[in-house]
Amino acid sequence: MFTSHQPVTASVHVGGIVGSLLLCALFIGCSGGNSQSSSTPPSAAFSTSGTAGAEEAVGERLFLETRFAHAYKVFLDNGGNINDPNAGDPVMAQLETLGAPLPSPFAGMTMNCRACHLVDDVLTAPGGGMRTYADFARRSPVPARTDGKTHAPRNSPALVNSTLDRPDGVLFHFDTEFNSMEDLVAATFTGRNYGWLPGEKAQAIAHLARVVRGDDGSFDLTDTGLSYRTLFTGTDSAIPDELRLPQQFRAFVGSGTDQEIFNAVVKVVAAYVNGLLFSKTDDNGVPIRSPYDIFLAINGLQQQPDANESALDYSRRLRTLINAPGFAPQFVTSNPNRQDGQFQFHPGQTFTFGAIELAGLKMFLAEPAAPLASPAELTAGRIGNCIACHAAPNFTDFKLHNTGTAQKEYDDIHGANQFAGLSIPNLATRNGNYNAYLPATESHTAAAGPFREIPSAGAPGLTDLGVWNIFANPDMPGPQAKIRILLCEGQIPCPVDSILLDGAIARFKTPGLRDLSHSPPFMHTGQFDTLEDIMAFYRLVSGQARAVTLRNGATQLQGIALTPSDTAPLVAFLKSLNEDYQ
Repeated sequence: MFTSHQPVTASVHVGGIVGSLLLCALFIGCSGGNSQSSSTPPSAAFSTSGTAGAEEAVGERLFLETRFAHAYKVFLDNGGNINDPNAGDPVMAQLETLGAPLPSPFAGMTMNCRACHLVDDVLTAPGGGMRTYADFARRSPVPARTDGKTHAPRNSPALVNSTLDRPDGVLFHFDTEFNSMEDLVAATFTGRNYGWLPGEKAQAIAHLARVVRGDDGSFDLTDTGLSYRTLFTGTDSAIPDELRLPQQFRAFVGSGTDQEIFNAVVKVVAAYVNGLLFSKTDDNGVPIRSPYDIFLAINGLQQQPDANESALDYSRRLRTLINAPGFAPQFVTSNPNRQDGQFQFHPGQTFTFGAIELAGLKMFLAEPAAPLASPAELTAGRIGNCIACHAAPNFTDFKLHNTGTAQKEYDDIHGANQFAGLSIPNLATRNGNYNAYLPATESHTAAAGPFREIPSAGAPGLTDLGVWNIFANPDMPGPQAKIRILLCEGQIPCPVDSILLDGAIARFKTPGLRDLSHSPPFMHTGQFDTLEDIMAFYRLVSGQARAVTLRNGATQLQGIALTPSDTAPLVAFLKSLNEDYQ
C-alpha cells in the first residue's frame, strides 16, 4: 500500500491510499503535473518495450479516477475546470455502512471504482478497516438520476481473486453478465454505477476521452504528477521506469479517437484488477499467508491439487489425510511472518489454527453418504458439504447455484412462501416482450428489468433472479456459450434453452471464501452481517431444499447436516482463511 509520496513500483502489488497522500491529493492539490510536453520526443536511452507490470500501476490511478462519471460531465458542461475534481456529487459525501456512515476519501468528487471497492482508504477510521476491494454497504449507493435509483441491485463483490482461471472459462459479476474483465470495466465506466443511463454509452465514452485528453496530471491520487497524455505514450523521457507502459497498453491520446482512448483506459484498468490476488507478499517482500495455509505447510499437507486433479478430488484427499488415525497435527499459534506474531489488519482475532479450527475444517470437508442427508446424519450433524461448491484451495467451484438467498429476502418482505408463487415468464414470453421483463440495455433503453431489482414492500413484482436475466438474452451474446456449459452441468445432450432458463432462476455465481472478515455484509444481497448469520441461513435453506420448498434450490443443499453447535467450529475455520491482504 502507499506509505509515502513515492510513485507506485510495478514489482509490488499496491493496495490503497492513506494519510499524507490523501491530504496532499484532496486538499492541497499536489502541483507539478503539467511540466511535460506531450510532444517531448522519446529518449533513445529508454527501452521501447516498456516495463512489465507498469500497466497495473497506471491502472490503479485510473481505478481511483473520479472524473469519468456523468455528474462530472454536468460539472464541465456548466463551466467547470477539467483538472478540478471537486464537482460535489452528494453520493460521495460519506461511505454507507451497516451503522453510522464513514468519512469518504472522495468527498466532494464524483464516482470512481474505488468508492465501491475499497482497500485501506478508511483503515484507521472508527468502524472502518481494511477491505478486499469491497465497500461497507448492503448494496452500493449510485449517483442520483431521473430513474429514481439510489442503490445498485446487489452488494459489491470483493475483487481480490475475482479473475482466477476456471475450467469453464471466466465470467464476471454475480450473474455472469460479462465475458471478460475488459467487458466489465467498459460497462462500469458507461453504466448506472457511474451515473450513466441506458442510451448514454456514447456520451460516456466521449466524456472519458475528454477527461483523458484534458488531464494535466495535477489531480492524481497516486501522485505521479504526469498527464494521461504523457503516461500513455510509454516512451516520454519524463516517465519513470515503473510507470513505462508496455507497448500493448499504449495509446495516442492526442490523435486517437474517443473509442481508441476509451479502449486503452479499459485495457489498463482490467490489467490492474487482474493483478489483485490473495497470498502474495507485502511491500517488504514478506509472504502474506492465512493461518490455514500455514497449518497445511507445517504439517506437510499439500496446498495445491496435483496436475489433472480436480479441486473437489484434492479436497477429498485432504479430508482423508486429516482424518487418518495417525495424523498428529501441529497447530499454528502465531504468525511466523510478523514480529508480534499476530494479524496486522484483523484486530481482535488471534493468528491461530488450533483444535477448533481443525474441527471446523473437518466439518467443511465432510460429505453425506448420499446426496440427501439421512435422518441419522441430520441428528449427528458435523456435515457441511461445503466442498460441493467451495472446494479448496480457492474455495469456489466458479459455478452457478441457487442457495435460497433471493427467496429468503423476498419472503422476509412479502411473507412465507410468496417467492414460490411468484409469476416468472418462460423464455418465449420473456424474450417476446423484452421491455416488460429484462434489464435495460443500449438496445432496449426503456426495459423495466423487474427481475433484476431490489425487492421492496408494496412491489411484489420486483426481485432478483440472477443469471435468469442474462441467459438467452439477445442483447448479451458474449457470455452465452460459457453460461450454457454451466447450466448444462454435464448433461448430454444439453437441454433446450427454455428448460435451461427455468433452471437458471435465482442462480448466482459461487463466491470465494478467503479473507471474509474484510468483505461483510455477505451474499449478493448484503443481507447477512456475520458468519454466524450465514451458518443459521444454511441450516434453514438446507431443510427447505430437503422439503422441496426452496424454488429451484441447489441440490447440494440437501446434503448439509449441521446443528447449532457446529456453528462455532465452522466459523473458526472460515476465519482461519483470513489474511493481511494489502
